[in-house]
Amino acid sequence: MVTRRDFLQKSAAGACALGVSTVPALGETMKTASIPMRTLGKTGEKVSILGIGGWHVGALPSDQKAVQIIRKGIDEGITFMDNAWEYHEGLSEKRMGKALKNGYREKAFLMTKHHGRDKKTAMRHLEDSLRRLNTDVIDLWQFHEIIYQDDPKEIFAQNGGIEAAVQAKKEGKVRFIGFTGHKDPELFLEMLNHDFEWDAVQMPVNVLDQHYVSFQKHILPLLQERNIGSIAMKSLAGGHLLRTPISAREALRYTWSQPVATVVSGITSEEVLMENIGSARNFTPLSSDEEKALLERARPLAKGGEFEPFKTSRAFDGPTGREQHGI
Repeated sequence: MVTRRDFLQKSAAGACALGVSTVPALGETMKTASIPMRTLGKTGEKVSILGIGGWHVGALPSDQKAVQIIRKGIDEGITFMDNAWEYHEGLSEKRMGKALKNGYREKAFLMTKHHGRDKKTAMRHLEDSLRRLNTDVIDLWQFHEIIYQDDPKEIFAQNGGIEAAVQAKKEGKVRFIGFTGHKDPELFLEMLNHDFEWDAVQMPVNVLDQHYVSFQKHILPLLQERNIGSIAMKSLAGGHLLRTPISAREALRYTWSQPVATVVSGITSEEVLMENIGSARNFTPLSSDEEKALLERARPLAKGGEFEPFKTSRAFDGPTGREQHGI
């Protein structure tokens, strides 16, 4: 069986070259000399439409290379930093923490994710992340991988993870709270139906998703209605779109044309970084006719989720969640 890590390592050079995610309404996009910015929902924070993905930070060949790429990205106008407690057993967070020294932390909007379904585990993950990232406060702290049926119930149970989120925010250790996932919009609806003011949600937004188990159809409108920041990921369907006639540039442009604040991109080299930055700087939204035509081309590819196996298989789920659920 191909694991999530095996696949990502094989497809890194292509899939990550243009993997993206964006947030607010297109009318709110602010053009700057560097990279366009959008508002992250009701947080009021402006973030770059291109974000640096944390998984690949840990996959880079050395700490030095990771620091170099992150700082180069920030110098060029990228502000949104993605990460997670579990990525490469903490290496991704440690490397990003090193990169954000010497004044770079103040230039970044720092997000990381955790697997704390209960309060105790969530607080432990938080303290680990703060230490590794070398920061006193995380801008956006997200419940990672809401992909199992019991996740919402456990998070909102007595002494559940949501209590840790509320406490962390009161203590000033995190500024905003969100959640992520790539499996089932129904689980997102459960999370959104709880009486909690979410600040952001991260989910797949790509040209295939529109046709199969769609987050874009069922979740994105709710986020817009409630002014919750939308963070896009898997704009290339985890790299699987590279096996189709739809180009990476088309896929990226489609995702940026949706009402998302930022697109999280895996960066494997400085060359990939600058290619993605160029795409962000030159982005123009698809016209309605262009979008319709692209969606029609994608329709037969989306059947059965063949090119979105992260929705249909456990092979692409993270190791911490798999271990928690005995998989």
